[in-house]
Amino acid sequence: MAAVSNAPNTEYTRIPMQNVIQLLPDSVANQIAAGEVVQRPASVVKELVENAIDAGATSVSIIVKDAGRTLVQVVDNGCGMSEVDARLAFERHATSKIREASDLFNLHSFGFRGEALASIVSVAEVEVKTRTPNDEAGTRLVINGSEVQLQEPVSCPVGTSIAVKNLFYNIPVRRKFLKADNTEFRHIETELKRVALCHSDVAFTLWKDGNKEFELPASSLKQRITALFTNAKNVKKLIDVNTKTQVVTLHGFVVAPENATQGQDKQYLFVNGRYFRSPYFHSAVLRAYEQLLPQGIYPAYFIYIEVDPAGIDVNIHPTKTDIKFEDEQVIWQILHAAVRESIGKYALAPTINFEGAGLINIPAPRRNAEVSIPQITVDPTYNPFGEHGKKWQTPREWQKMYDGLAADHPFFRGEQSSDNGSVIVESTINADGGADEAQAVTSSALSGKIFQLRAKYILTPVKSGLMVVDQARAHRRVLYEELLQNVDGTLPAQQEMFPQTVQLSPADYDLLLSVAEDLLHMGLEVRDFGNHTVVVQAIPAVAQDKDPRELLEELLVMLKDGEKSLQDNHRHVLASSMAASMAIGAGKALSEEEMHNLVARLLSCSSPDVSPDGKPAMFIVSVEEFDRRFQK
Repeated sequence: MAAVSNAPNTEYTRIPMQNVIQLLPDSVANQIAAGEVVQRPASVVKELVENAIDAGATSVSIIVKDAGRTLVQVVDNGCGMSEVDARLAFERHATSKIREASDLFNLHSFGFRGEALASIVSVAEVEVKTRTPNDEAGTRLVINGSEVQLQEPVSCPVGTSIAVKNLFYNIPVRRKFLKADNTEFRHIETELKRVALCHSDVAFTLWKDGNKEFELPASSLKQRITALFTNAKNVKKLIDVNTKTQVVTLHGFVVAPENATQGQDKQYLFVNGRYFRSPYFHSAVLRAYEQLLPQGIYPAYFIYIEVDPAGIDVNIHPTKTDIKFEDEQVIWQILHAAVRESIGKYALAPTINFEGAGLINIPAPRRNAEVSIPQITVDPTYNPFGEHGKKWQTPREWQKMYDGLAADHPFFRGEQSSDNGSVIVESTINADGGADEAQAVTSSALSGKIFQLRAKYILTPVKSGLMVVDQARAHRRVLYEELLQNVDGTLPAQQEMFPQTVQLSPADYDLLLSVAEDLLHMGLEVRDFGNHTVVVQAIPAVAQDKDPRELLEELLVMLKDGEKSLQDNHRHVLASSMAASMAIGAGKALSEEEMHNLVARLLSCSSPDVSPDGKPAMFIVSVEEFDRRFQK
């Protein structure tokens, strides 16, 4: 107390000397817990569906109205609950899986802390109907804000039905901060996909505002993956991953390198049947694709990890999506090696397919037949690349081919003759990597030598040094500015001779139609075909070589990445997303004319040095930097 008396100006001096700590009422404690467990309607879906799985359900139906604001109902055919269990299930810390602390490290099921149902009933109106196989009548409960309003017998099938109505009705601030219906429903769809991928032997049906969004019958894991991502290019070829060690058992699928895309929404990790996030293990999979994929391209994967429950801690995060592993580094190495081995086997498969057609027919030698050594004739002067295969001789005195390229040649000086006075802005970097003041260069400099490095970078000499351009980011910047100028106009479009129909997931379907009118101004004409299907009538003329299905898929990935700012900066997100989906990628070989054209268009942009997402698109290495590097 001496510390308090020495600080007369603090607030502590105004508190009377009495007991100030008190226990919170259960209703308030449940609402506090709900802030961690029930963040949005998708959280309710996750908790209720996981409870249904734990109850042994083989069929689960999810009914959603107004993206979960008005109603989230989960109906299962599991074991149901007795009258006593039904009442206790909604009490805080009520659980059927924990008897002592050591049980926390031997869990094989989902919910276990006993906070989910108590948290849900504290912020919503809940109606429960449940019956066990041994009971002739079921139990009906009505609970509002943690208070039981009604408990009575009811006639109902075996299993449990929980209807959560008017979510956050007693916490208006939380309800106000829910996102748009499309966004909230997309979160619901995401959570359901994670559970469905864990339990392919369980049938799921999702209803939205009275309409059936999708139905997943019980199936194998591979069938479940293809059913969930029907039109996704990056799950067309699934490579099996399967390995078993004393530490961990791994199984699942990764995609073939050629089917990887820009999207990062199809990377799934599961441990003991539970979805979790791990950038560390994610890097193990990406490292397995090292040197197989260009920058910005990612593989889809579905990896299932089985370990001893005592070797993990799932109780470090309220939503249990972050998990601690005891043998984390060892599992990383095993995961990396397993994925890399599977990719290697896939790559070698065509060359060791001994059961395929076209095998070499080697006749068996006849008895006492004379065996001779095969002879072949080779013409060393034959040139397969010459005209009509004409003969050629290796040129002598090849040094004369470079006569005229003296040290003072304009190419080595980075200079070109100036035919006009047109000026564009050029950014340079100093020896420290910082930006110097902009200086003028003539556009005629672009008519000089130009090269492509590893089908990723464009190099061309300019007066002040060497310009280096990232072709993918440069094309994105060019398309972004052209599209941004045409948001309120109309960009030239290429009408499809045979319009393609594309079936989408319910969330992607709603998202695409919400921006269809703006996309039309950018040259992409998408029409609603019903049943979560759209018709691509036209695509931008600048993307005429792009497959419409791939264009939509990449566009949706970018739109979802920019979802948080879509409403605040609608024009920027749309233009940036369209540009990213239409731009050329790394690995695209360009002709000299195409390189000149791209660099010229880039330098005419308002911000040629950065891509729409703020990453460097080009820079110039000055002659002084070269001199410094060579210590001149």
